[in-house]
Amino acid sequence: MPDRSALFDRLPSAPGVGYKPQHFTAIMDDASPVEWLEVHAENYMGAGGRPLAQLRALAERFAISVHGVGLSIGGEGRLDPDHLARLRHLCGWLNPASFSEHLAWSTHEGHFLNDLLPLPYTRATLTRVVGHIDEVQDALGRRMLLENPSSYLAFAESTWSETEFLDEVARRTGCGLLLDVNNVFVSATNLGLDARTYIDAFALARVGEIHLGGHDRDEDGEGAAILIDSHGRAVAEPVWALLDYTLARAGAKPILIERDADIPDWPVLAAEAARAGVVLNALGKVPA
Repeated sequence: MPDRSALFDRLPSAPGVGYKPQHFTAIMDDASPVEWLEVHAENYMGAGGRPLAQLRALAERFAISVHGVGLSIGGEGRLDPDHLARLRHLCGWLNPASFSEHLAWSTHEGHFLNDLLPLPYTRATLTRVVGHIDEVQDALGRRMLLENPSSYLAFAESTWSETEFLDEVARRTGCGLLLDVNNVFVSATNLGLDARTYIDAFALARVGEIHLGGHDRDEDGEGAAILIDSHGRAVAEPVWALLDYTLARAGAKPILIERDADIPDWPVLAAEAARAGVVLNALGKVPA
């Protein structure tokens, strides 16, 4: 496979945040402790205007990670060629430090579904996902990261565990992995699994970026707790603890604070990023 390593792992092992336009002025005035920013690709595929002007200004000062939400990597149909062309154009002029997408599907027969839906981990799914990732990486000329999903149910037809499936996809395509620690906690709670066992089985050497986000708690029809990956709250304490466990095994990685709903003022996000920075700075200073 082509060597795309020069266009991979260019994010600093430092705190980053998901960029929101209402924070532009505050970030440009003083972004401390944030060293990099992540944007959703689909918000910057237009022809111009304030969003692109702001992104160009940010890219002059920060490493930028582009995070896709609309490629439908796991979809049964072909990738949308127009969407892929717009993504290629964005990555071409922006030259981001990283590009990532989700192990999920969101399209069906030409219709876009406003959600990231789960997949059964079967050989047929593996073949489809590998083919789509190869197509994306060939089109972009760069290595991508694939993010583990948050799960609310398990498929009886799955013949691979999620960690085995992700590792095999990465092995066959050369892509890296994006480890969302909140997603691990959400899935483990919902499916009755052990989050640390999942981390132990994860291909940590392939991880190029870590995400942290908030979740909401609800109950199913039988009164059992179910967690929703909402990105609308502060990172929960058990997720911070799982991050400590992960970094003790993986070493320092770029860590992103995600917030996509109920967006707080900049100091609130900056404080969460600062906490991630404290965790990173502690690596190597105390026993794992």
